[in-house]
Amino acid sequence: EGDVIYEFVHGQAVPKFPTDEMSPKFFHRSITGALFTRLSQWAELRGRVRIEWAISLERSHEPWVPVPDLTYVTYDRLPADWSKDEACPVSPEIAIDIISLGQTFGEMTEKATDYLAAGISCVWVVDLRTKSITVFLPDALPKTYRGDMAIENITLPGLSLTAQQILQQAGLSS
Repeated sequence: EGDVIYEFVHGQAVPKFPTDEMSPKFFHRSITGALFTRLSQWAELRGRVRIEWAISLERSHEPWVPVPDLTYVTYDRLPADWSKDEACPVSPEIAIDIISLGQTFGEMTEKATDYLAAGISCVWVVDLRTKSITVFLPDALPKTYRGDMAIENITLPGLSLTAQQILQQAGLSS
């Protein structure tokens, strides 16, 4: 309905942003755009990067259809010629969520854990308040990147970026 984005959780359609306070604002959208631009340039010929693309997953043996802010899936997992107007049918390599007003880091950490349990290889949680990106992997403790600490990961071979670069590209650094 309208511009409301829903996630399918425990058999029910639940608004991704239950209140207007939580809906993405200027900073959130600016970071989304900066990450989309950087990742899309890197991902050319490797896979697809999409904004707010639902993913068909399972959580606690029930259908779960979350809508991360950004998703990256390689052509190995979902071929380049795949073209259907539906939720992503495979677990992507990366899901990225940006903490909105009204959301907490703890809530996003729980969601990141659910993403990993559902087969997503890597999860990034972007926190605008702390100007950081925390990377979650299935077999390691989360690691938080700030400033000019390079985020390099085997899930994204050849990509190196920093929280500072993303903030600058979004026009949000001082």
